Amino acid sequence: MSDQQQTPLGRRRLFAAGGTVGALAAAAAVLPLSKPVETPAAAKPAPEKGGGYQLTAHVQQYYDTARL
Repeated sequence: MSDQQQTPLGRRRLFAAGGTVGALAAAAAVLPLSKPVETPAAAKPAPEKGGGYQLTAHVQQYYDTARL
């Protein structure tokens, strides 16, 4: 009689352990192992002609297609 009582409990523990292992495997697959080291980018020198916004043919084409 004690064998019958332990069997369902053993199955429950087996399924609970399987679910836990699956959840841990999914979490391990999503989380990165180590954070990549980022090197700081060199600062760009200031443009000589002012730089900034430029209305190019590509930008003008976008404005033409975006117009309602």
